[in-house]
Amino acid sequence: MHKMPETIKTNVDLLHMLDSLMREPVPFWDKFYSDRTKGVPFFVDKPDENLVSYVESEILQGGRMLELGCGPGRNAIYAALHDFDVDAIDLSEEAIAWAKERAAEKNIQVNFTCGSVFDLSPESEYDLVYDAGCLHHLWPHRRIGYMEMIHHALKDGGYFGLTCFAPGFTEMGGAMELSDWDVYRDRSMHGGQAYSQEKLSELLGGYFELVEIRLMKECAEKDEVFGVPFLWTSLWRKHLKG
Repeated sequence: MHKMPETIKTNVDLLHMLDSLMREPVPFWDKFYSDRTKGVPFFVDKPDENLVSYVESEILQGGRMLELGCGPGRNAIYAALHDFDVDAIDLSEEAIAWAKERAAEKNIQVNFTCGSVFDLSPESEYDLVYDAGCLHHLWPHRRIGYMEMIHHALKDGGYFGLTCFAPGFTEMGGAMELSDWDVYRDRSMHGGQAYSQEKLSELLGGYFELVEIRLMKECAEKDEVFGVPFLWTSLWRKHLKG
């Protein structure tokens, strides 16, 4: 069998080569979502407390929303119930099947798609792009394209909502704070890459202005919203032209 030459000629070739060195995400996430009974905190059918706060304070007032790495759909469904026309994507067929079931139970329309966020090429279409745990599982070499896609996806003045691992909470279920180079030295993010507030500002500041950043509020089982204290919640706004 003839082996294809392993020649890097384009940036796409380089990205694919780096991808090949790391864990293949689709099998991992399909297995992760296949057992719906395990005690994963965000398997609950509740929206993020910060997303709810943005809606209730009327910072966000409906429009078109894109959710990246939507999992079982809890935030997408909440947004659809609050005046958003929602597109939501996830790599895992298991997650998307679960999300569609939840939406059908509530008779809610959400456009759920199984696929890679890197196959998206929206142009100034969305009022809100939301990421509840996608960024901190991305390999650093994929982060540039990710942020550029989000920037292109948003209308001028549109919002990017993000939750991601904060450093210093490993004993509570959070992630390690690693340099990007250490990720490649180890060929692992050890469960996810924690971001300091300074690193988030460094990465996102060129694309967006910061509206709010804080630690997520811890929520109890009886609460109608989801919250764990080892995540940053942040809201960013795409710069207005002119």
